[in-house]
Amino acid sequence: MAGEEGQSFKVILLGDATVGKTHLVSRYTRGTLPQQPKATIGVEFVTKQVAVAPDVSVRAQIWDTAGQERYKSITQTHYRRAFGALLVYDVTNKASFVNTSKWADDLKQSAEPDVVIVLVGNKADLVENDPSLRAVDTQTAQAFAQKNGFLFFETSAVTGRQVNDCFIALMKQIHQNATAATTQDHGGSGPGVNWGGANRSDRDFIDKYNRELKGGLKLGANDQKKNSGCCGDDD
Repeated sequence: MAGEEGQSFKVILLGDATVGKTHLVSRYTRGTLPQQPKATIGVEFVTKQVAVAPDVSVRAQIWDTAGQERYKSITQTHYRRAFGALLVYDVTNKASFVNTSKWADDLKQSAEPDVVIVLVGNKADLVENDPSLRAVDTQTAQAFAQKNGFLFFETSAVTGRQVNDCFIALMKQIHQNATAATTQDHGGSGPGVNWGGANRSDRDFIDKYNRELKGGLKLGANDQKKNSGCCGDDD
């Protein structure tokens, strides 16, 4: 794309396990769902160039984090330098919505002070097919988002409903905030500024930590083979 390019912004997905975070990332970045969905272990990230204004694009570095409680200390270390987050819940699971407050509080302790948060009610396709499955009222979620200064979308990773919209809205707001801060504090630093994207040390740390974590989980599974379950759900 012609024009301004090169700025990188780190954004993360937060929420309970099985709300569909990995499916949202896959739908947005690849246009498809994972062929073999499994629970996220540790942290994974992908990048995508996003148009945020005419002739202006930025690079989103999208970090998909584990939602299981046992990984909480791991994912919290990756909140640093995050300029945006999708706070995801399942519209058919009230507990996952209630827990968004906890995820948001954890995020604000370590992320950038003006972190942009989008509240995302995922699995909207389920309630479209059967309204009785809805456990989180749209108006309730909207009111919660407005009270806390969050953007709000209801999405379906399965159908693609508003998936692109929520990511693009997030990146546009992050870019606007960064542009305003640059103009005010630095007199304009131009394209190519890294505003919180993953650097080489981040990548090395993720690779090393995930290898060790997965190795430890595999060892633990072997030790408790008789009690092991089957098939983790998508985060």
